[in-house]
Amino acid sequence: MSTATRTIDEALRLAELEYAVFPCAPGTKVPATENGFYDATTDPSRIEEWWRKTPSANLALYTRGLLVVDIDTNGTPNPWPPTRAHAADLERVPRTRSPRGGSHHYFRQPSGRDWRCTESKIANHVDTRANGGYVVLPPSFAEGDWYRWVEPLSLRIEDLSEPPGWLAELVDAHSQSTTPTTESRARSALAPKDASLIPSGQRNATLASLAGTMRRVGMARNEILAALLETNRTRCLPPLADREVEQIAVSICRYEPDRIAVAMAEHHWAQDRTAADDASSSPTDPGALSDDFYRIPGFVSEVMDHTLRTAPYPNVVMAFTGALALLALLAGRKVRDPGNNRTNLYILGLAHSGAGKDRPRQVNAEILHEIGAAHRLAGTFSSGEGIQDALNAEPSLLFQTDEIDGMLQSINKGRDARWEAIMNTLLTFYSSASSVFPMRKKAGKEAAGAINQPCLVLFGTAIPRHYYAALSERMLTNGFFARMLILECGPRGTGQEPSIEPIPESVLRTARWWAEYRPSGGNLVSENPEPRIVPQTEEARDLLSATRRLTEVEYSAAEARGDEVGTTVWGRVSEHARKLALLYAVSACHETPQIGADAAHWATALAVHQARRMLFQASANVAENPFHAECLKLIAKLDSVGGEMSHSRLLKAMRTDSKTFAVLVQTLAESGQLVVRKDVTATRPGTYYAIPEADAGKIGGKNLENGKDSAIGTSPRGEGLGKIGKDSER
Repeated sequence: MSTATRTIDEALRLAELEYAVFPCAPGTKVPATENGFYDATTDPSRIEEWWRKTPSANLALYTRGLLVVDIDTNGTPNPWPPTRAHAADLERVPRTRSPRGGSHHYFRQPSGRDWRCTESKIANHVDTRANGGYVVLPPSFAEGDWYRWVEPLSLRIEDLSEPPGWLAELVDAHSQSTTPTTESRARSALAPKDASLIPSGQRNATLASLAGTMRRVGMARNEILAALLETNRTRCLPPLADREVEQIAVSICRYEPDRIAVAMAEHHWAQDRTAADDASSSPTDPGALSDDFYRIPGFVSEVMDHTLRTAPYPNVVMAFTGALALLALLAGRKVRDPGNNRTNLYILGLAHSGAGKDRPRQVNAEILHEIGAAHRLAGTFSSGEGIQDALNAEPSLLFQTDEIDGMLQSINKGRDARWEAIMNTLLTFYSSASSVFPMRKKAGKEAAGAINQPCLVLFGTAIPRHYYAALSERMLTNGFFARMLILECGPRGTGQEPSIEPIPESVLRTARWWAEYRPSGGNLVSENPEPRIVPQTEEARDLLSATRRLTEVEYSAAEARGDEVGTTVWGRVSEHARKLALLYAVSACHETPQIGADAAHWATALAVHQARRMLFQASANVAENPFHAECLKLIAKLDSVGGEMSHSRLLKAMRTDSKTFAVLVQTLAESGQLVVRKDVTATRPGTYYAIPEADAGKIGGKNLENGKDSAIGTSPRGEGLGKIGKDSER
């Protein structure tokens, strides 16, 4: 059963139990109705109309008459409730598991109560949803994962349990009734006679709409609340209680402002460019994905399983990277999605030496050898012309390149034109997968010829620090960095005794099927292929379209602040998502593949997350010039030991002369990236250097040139680096 079918079935089931439901935008918790949760209904025809229009919409429940306790783990176990008995009270009622590992617990409001929503009032990271609020329900997808029922909601509201006494007391203390007072009613008489009155029944929706407009252009909660209170006093008939108006402001301010609207309203691009001298915030690290995220059904997981069983040091991320690259090669020039996206990938696995980088390459070579396709495997790049000649002989090739940072260093620093030709060739081949690559004209040849729909798959490995150190600003902005899908493997896992096992027959059977598969007939199928179009479900199409719109917003925001790296990276994210969704589909079922909601959800979450991670790493590690590289190195040395080091230890670790070291320290201290502390105690006099607490765990965000610093426009959410001399996003 598809996700869309499960969602509408769940919505109709809850409506039959008299719970009012409504849709949220696909992949989000943002209401997709004109008046938000105020449009929630139990009407089956209205519900069917909503999901017929947007099959991939998430499902939400209006919590009027309920008390839903929302416990957020915030990435770590939440110590609330304080006792086992209290915890048992929460475990006895319907509950869900949220994407970030939190939980929602459902109770009925006791008679005579009019509880409202609260945020971290009854306990830290514990919210309540009641009258004037809503919650998202399974099987919705948001924040990279699914909502799941632990104990389904199967009773009507009147049959639900009331909260235990200890919980009711907490809610009573922090959630007050919103019954209008005599004083607030009297204020309505003071309204100007010519005011545009808002009648009862439209007050909440109108104030919410006004608040949304103000929030969109960046207004803060206090600003919005002040405006709403004045509008309520002068135009609402009768006025709402102040507490209810405050709740509207709180609810609306959960949503992020529209950064494009903010830029337009505040004329960011017209403001004084001298503000560029201010230090800009470094991109935030989105963190690592769990190993489970790198599991997709079918062929990729089967290859991974064999790799992990036979590797001295099993590495899930590296096994996934190799298996995905192999499938990208096998399906190359044979399938495409409805948007003509192909399976060619430039995928890079970053891991330290001895962490399992070799085994995935070996497995790919063994599989290709077994099916008689070893000629489709290549190693390092010797020249741009050599790449062209190799693809001309075999239009679908997998290049497996270890220590790719060495090649990048040569391209970055080498004066030989052949290195530049390699870069240009890689850029052009990536974009030619759905068209024609024109070959160079050779001496003595009448025509240069062309390669129709070449499929170049690059599977590279490198040590994380070496890879980013090898990049240059030009590589960040010329499209090479943006074309890469970079996956980091983390610390080396526990080793095992490697085994000698044959390639599983199921893997070889699928690999042979791809090798023999011809999507169209004719004698020239290898020269002029007509790849099969893998269809998309309507739900998958909606999700991928939503991702495109998200990346367009990110792109426009980066463009508005002059962030060339951000525009380059975000400009490729939607394409990456579609390629990944296509590979998910053909991995799950090679004979009759279809891009469904599961494929789209997984692909978009991975593409967006990795874009943010790549931008964070680039800001922290890619130097603008040699002096900046030394500054980054110094900060990295401090970061590696917890953020502080003595003068003698740091000077020794930097391996530079004292004069250069003094300039580095002075520059970083003046730019606010380093704190110099003098210890004048009798026992341990000396100088110590530390990373400021606000910057702990974040490196970069500066352009340091010959001892002078200027801001690199970075946004606090990881959107990337900007041009030197441009002002950062306000």
